[in-house]
Amino acid sequence: MAVYSMTGFASGQVEPQDNAEQLTLGFEIRSVNSRFLDLVFKLPEALKSVESQFRQMLVDELSRGKIEVRVFVRQSRPIAGSVVDSAAIQHLLNQQEMVLAWMPQARALSVAEVIELQARMKGSDGAEDAIEWSDAAAKAFGQCIAQLKAARATEGARLKAVLDDKIEALRDAVHKAGPLIPAAVEQHKAKFMERWSEMLASSKDTASLDLQAMEQRAIAELTAYAIRIDVAEELARLQAHLDEITSLLKKGGAIGKRLDFLIQELHREANTLGSKSASLELSRISMEMKVLVEQMREQVQNIE
Repeated sequence: MAVYSMTGFASGQVEPQDNAEQLTLGFEIRSVNSRFLDLVFKLPEALKSVESQFRQMLVDELSRGKIEVRVFVRQSRPIAGSVVDSAAIQHLLNQQEMVLAWMPQARALSVAEVIELQARMKGSDGAEDAIEWSDAAAKAFGQCIAQLKAARATEGARLKAVLDDKIEALRDAVHKAGPLIPAAVEQHKAKFMERWSEMLASSKDTASLDLQAMEQRAIAELTAYAIRIDVAEELARLQAHLDEITSLLKKGGAIGKRLDFLIQELHREANTLGSKSASLELSRISMEMKVLVEQMREQVQNIE
C-alpha cells in the first residue's frame, strides 16, 4: 500500500445529459495536513441534498487531513443572443458601493466579473435546480476523489524517499556512536590510573595508606562512571525505532499517527544520548541525530 501525503489538489467537471441550459458542474478538492479528518463543503443550493453522500464518499477513502470541497455551477459557454442587462449591472454597482463603504480595502469588480455576475443573475431563476445532478455529480465526484488520492500518493512517495534518506543517516550515526563508549571508559580508566600512580609516588608514607580500601573505592568509581555513560540501551532502542519506522513505510496506508509517536521516541533517545555524552564526538553525534529527527518530524506531519 502506498504512503499518502495529506497535501493534494484535484478538480473536475461534468455536464448532465439533458443540458439545454448549457450548464457545467465543477469540482475542486484541496487537502492539507490535520490531526483528524476535517471536511469543509462549499456547495450551491442545488446540491445541498447530496452533501451527505459526498461526505460519506470522502470518509470511505480518506482518514486524515483538512479537506475543502468546492462545487460550483456555471455556464459552459455563452448562450447565443445573450445581451448585457443594464438593470442587473446597476444593481451590482449599487451592491459594490455598499461593500466598499464597509470595506475600503476591497478590490473593485472588473468588467469581465460584472458581465459574468449579471449573466448569473439572469440565469438564477432555478434553471440549475431543474437539472437532475445527483447521478452525474456522484460519478464525477468519485473521479475527483481518485485524482486527489493519486496526488496525495505522489507526494507521499516523495516524503517516503526523504524519510528513507534520514533513516539511513540515523543508522550511520548509531553505528558510529557504539564504539565511542568503550573507548571513553578506557580513556577515563587510563587517566584515573595515572593519577593513582602519581598519588602513590608523592605519598611519603605508603605504609599508612589502606591500599586495599582505596583500590576498592577506585574500582567502584570506575564502575559507576562506566554505568553512567553507557548508552548501549539507548542505541538499541534507537535502532529498534528505526526498524519500526522502516516497516511502517513499507506497509503504507494510514501510518501518520504511529510515525509521529515513533519520532517522539527517537527524539527522547537522542536527548538521553546527549545527556550521557562522555566525549565531544558523542555530543556531536547526538546533535546530528536531533537535527535529523527534527527534519523527519517535519515530513511526518504531512503523512496521512
